[in-house]
Amino acid sequence: MSERIREKLQILADAAKYDVSCSSSGSNRKNTSKGLGDASSSGICHTYTEDGRCVSLLKILLTNHCIFDCAFCVSRKSNDVKRAAFTVEEVVELTMSFYRRNYIEGLFLSSGIFKNADYTMERLVRIAKKLRLENNFNGYIHLKTIPGASQELLTEAGLYADRMSINLEMPTEAGLKLLAPDKSHEDVKKPLSFIQESIVALKDERKIIKHVPKFVPAGQSTQMVIGATPETDMEIMYSANEYYKNYDLKRVYYSGYIPISYDDRMPMIGSQPPLLRENRLYQTDWLMRFYGFDVHEILNVKNPHLDVDIDPKLSWALRNMDQFPIDINTADYRMILRVPGIGVGSAKKIVMARKFGRLRSEQLQKIGIAYNRAKHFIRCADSILQLNTPDALQVKHTILSDSQSKYLKVPLNQLSLF
Repeated sequence: MSERIREKLQILADAAKYDVSCSSSGSNRKNTSKGLGDASSSGICHTYTEDGRCVSLLKILLTNHCIFDCAFCVSRKSNDVKRAAFTVEEVVELTMSFYRRNYIEGLFLSSGIFKNADYTMERLVRIAKKLRLENNFNGYIHLKTIPGASQELLTEAGLYADRMSINLEMPTEAGLKLLAPDKSHEDVKKPLSFIQESIVALKDERKIIKHVPKFVPAGQSTQMVIGATPETDMEIMYSANEYYKNYDLKRVYYSGYIPISYDDRMPMIGSQPPLLRENRLYQTDWLMRFYGFDVHEILNVKNPHLDVDIDPKLSWALRNMDQFPIDINTADYRMILRVPGIGVGSAKKIVMARKFGRLRSEQLQKIGIAYNRAKHFIRCADSILQLNTPDALQVKHTILSDSQSKYLKVPLNQLSLF
């Protein structure tokens, strides 16, 4: 590798680290007998597939030149940073070279926008096309969609990429206009809608036509920057919920803002990124996607912010103690999932195990639930009858006292549920 390519790689890989929507799950692109790579069995960033496998991707920008001046972005045109740009051939060669050395299993490719959207998107498509057709590369490819690119380019990109994503940037239109007045959420919605409609259309064709080309087999995702603008957790998650429902997104990513410039509209340089808040948002996202929670149950006008000291599932349970305790031997799967300390896998095991007899506390612990947390919300075969509804503040205090969490522990008289 030449010194110039090494320098470009250092600049453009570093600039790409702020994009957290780097995933490699969901694709079913298989290898051919003479090809390289296999996206169906895998997917230099590390990411994780749905079944827990760790996957390495070459994560770079095509260029960090950009015509926009978004205040939150390290690649904005007014920022005094080193600029670089790969050629199409250089990205293809890097990907193939790293793959042959077993450094990576796929490519995550984004870009600043130089000249215009189509000019940039056309180069991203050429890279994916060269890898697939000229190098017979069957590994994972995640392409960033450039807002404003033509439908023809989006269609072609979808034929070669496993996943496509486009950044929403800020959770609300007002937040986006504050820091990036040249951008609009409408510019994001149009390509999301077009790609989703194309995915659905090709699925319908596959029912009547045997050979239909793959089109974005791993679906779409998006990313929001958190903490740069003053949205509440409720506004953030309501926005995420809207995009999940309207565009069938596979993931919404929440990226805690890292202060990179002096701007009185945003947090000061040196202030800590909102990592705990980011974690709570991901937990809420998980509850919406896998635990059957409606976003309005977790966040609403009365509770617009997520708790710092406890996770959102426990917070919901403490606000709804009238629904607990549940009988673990008779409750339906939906309610078992809502018990703090019981995950999806454990809930399924409980439903299966109770077919063979009533479950006792010892058996529940063997199943793998967090019993010290769950015991406050359930009854099992050997539970002592409790006539009164448990006090939410006392339960919270007990759980925090027993917890080995690094998060805040406060005296009982300072606890609050709301």
